[in-house]
Amino acid sequence: MSDTPKAPRTDRRTRVTVLVALAANLVIALAKTIGGLLAHSPALLSEAAHSVADSMNEVFLLAALRRSRRPADDRHPFGYGKERFFWSLLAAVGIFVMGGCFSFFQGFEALHGGAEAEFSGYVAGMIVLGVAFVAEGLSLVRALYQVRRQGGVGNGLRDPALRTVVAEDGTAVLGVTLALTGMVLHLITGQVVWEASASLAIGALLVYVAYRLGRDARDQLIGQAADPEADARIRALLQAQPEIDSVEALYTMKTGLETALVAARVDLVPGLDSEQVEEVAVRIKRSIGLAVAEADQIFLDVTERSAREAQGSPAATGERGGA
Repeated sequence: MSDTPKAPRTDRRTRVTVLVALAANLVIALAKTIGGLLAHSPALLSEAAHSVADSMNEVFLLAALRRSRRPADDRHPFGYGKERFFWSLLAAVGIFVMGGCFSFFQGFEALHGGAEAEFSGYVAGMIVLGVAFVAEGLSLVRALYQVRRQGGVGNGLRDPALRTVVAEDGTAVLGVTLALTGMVLHLITGQVVWEASASLAIGALLVYVAYRLGRDARDQLIGQAADPEADARIRALLQAQPEIDSVEALYTMKTGLETALVAARVDLVPGLDSEQVEEVAVRIKRSIGLAVAEADQIFLDVTERSAREAQGSPAATGERGGA
């Protein structure tokens, strides 16, 4: 199919995007940690935890890209495409636990215990945040550029790995802005509540992003249907076949980023013998495969109405006909 050669190239571009984000986050996490310890800044330490969580998540995404392309085998006859969704779910959990929870802890700790504003340390911390803003911004630009190359928001963000990188980088840019604002207001007013509030806001932001990413990964893991447009094309193709009297049921499920399972139950017009039923089934499966590239596993329950009533229903099931 036309999409098959594109998939490895798309994965290579996504891998480069993830590696760029990983390199940026590792350097930034180290710088934020050192700056946060020097400045005793809860907001900066919250951002350090955020970058550490993002770095771990990029490792998960690299694993997803590699493992999801393994071919089908006896234990996994539908392939390993859902590995992509599983590792994206782990990334969402990482953002929630390592980023969001630690940020909340830093915020509440600062509110209860206070924090000393050390001018020299804060200057160093704000410089670190300025550098982090530039680095995260460049990584975000790279990710958005790939989204545009892959067809824009609608198509580009179907990839959970790329979607996670965009969410992480966008959240990182906003989180750095919140941390910098909190540190500046803390220095100007001498009130730690500003910086504590920044930490709590960063925590709330990370929890929200983790929830959205986790919800998307959950939907895909438990068996999300193919795109409505693909469903409509398949149903229209089935209904257009002269041998099909009615489409009793149509089920689809995404088994990977570019693959889906299709199962349909159709009644044929009366008068077809078993050999004709088999020929019709093979032709229909081949037609579906040509019309919908992601339909790589196609199963049909094909019944001639008169034969079914006589309880002698022939059935034709299996993978894509003619493939």
